[in-house]
Amino acid sequence: MKVLIVDDHFLVRQGMISLLKEHFKDVEIGEASDAKTGLIAATQSPWDLVVVDISMPGRNGLGLLQDIKREKPSQPVLIISAHVEKDYALRALKLGASGYISKQSAADALVAAVERVLSGRRYISPALAEQLAGAIAGESPGASHETLSNRELQVFRLIAVGKTIKEISADLALSAKTVATYRSRIAEKMGLVSNVELTRYAMQHHLVD
Repeated sequence: MKVLIVDDHFLVRQGMISLLKEHFKDVEIGEASDAKTGLIAATQSPWDLVVVDISMPGRNGLGLLQDIKREKPSQPVLIISAHVEKDYALRALKLGASGYISKQSAADALVAAVERVLSGRRYISPALAEQLAGAIAGESPGASHETLSNRELQVFRLIAVGKTIKEISADLALSAKTVATYRSRIAEKMGLVSNVELTRYAMQHHLVD
């Protein structure tokens, strides 16, 4: 069994490696610390599973998920994040993820998710199952950030941690004009004009670490 872990935190990768090796005796594990090297590793070698963290410098985990599924549509990808399911899980599943795990989950949840995905099924936690049921029933989003696109949400989070337009432009390899356009769309969709309002909202909804 071959598993690729893409996470920018060394200690997090080591923790997952130790856990997987403890439960899967013949597992072979690869590592990548950012989306760029993760995409190269994911597409140039065969993997039974790719585990991707959402919050990484530059292109985030959702962007990497899109890139991987574009190159290898059948590749199982498990998303792991410090954010609870309600913030990103539906977005991840819509983009083709095989499951979503919050880093706050117990260790056995990761093992269960890996086993389920490797068996060809999707892993859905009880909290995520409830959220999916609400989405199927046509319930309206509970918060205005749910109206943002994946890229808009990424820009929003960077603004909320104090990044300038110029810094966001460099981080995401976008022009300053493009970032400014995203900033305007975010303000329009959410009805929040100032960066202080955006930051306060992000903190209240646990969208920033």
